[in-house]
Amino acid sequence: MRRMMAAIFALVLLGLPAVHAVQPDEIMADPAKEARARELSRELRCMVCQNQSIDDSEAPLARDLRLLVRERISAGDSNSQVIDFLVARYGEFVLLKPRFERQTMLLWLLTPLALIAGGLALWLQIRRRAGGDGEVSLPLTPEEEARLAALMSDTPTAVAKDASVRPDSICGAGPGASAR
Repeated sequence: MRRMMAAIFALVLLGLPAVHAVQPDEIMADPAKEARARELSRELRCMVCQNQSIDDSEAPLARDLRLLVRERISAGDSNSQVIDFLVARYGEFVLLKPRFERQTMLLWLLTPLALIAGGLALWLQIRRRAGGDGEVSLPLTPEEEARLAALMSDTPTAVAKDASVRPDSICGAGPGASAR
């Protein structure tokens, strides 16, 4: 029952039209010009809300920008002229999607470069683990093999009998070991 109610609620939310902050007194008489104004408003950032378009924002500054866009459209400016006017007045930050220019190149290229660098680092790490440490392992000498065998045997007496292995070095209680 809860799943069904949640599904109905989700469908109702999806069916609702998008809510815009455009006030009735802002709407232009010409539907074509109003559509252009709405399109431009969706591309412009609200300077107060920052991650919201001026079309969605209810901030007073967003209202002023919407009115300015409509004023420029009424004056006969093209879409690019309106955008250029606002960028000249407020800077590139007013655009929700900044232009690909020399000043914004780092902004556009940083994400792909970070993904490539991360993928390369991951690939190198996987390759390093699969291929070993890259260290050359030398074969053990007969004395080292005997000491290893003594250390790995279950009987502590076998270790003690080996002259090269001191029992106190095995337990960590040698002269250099700290008392606990």
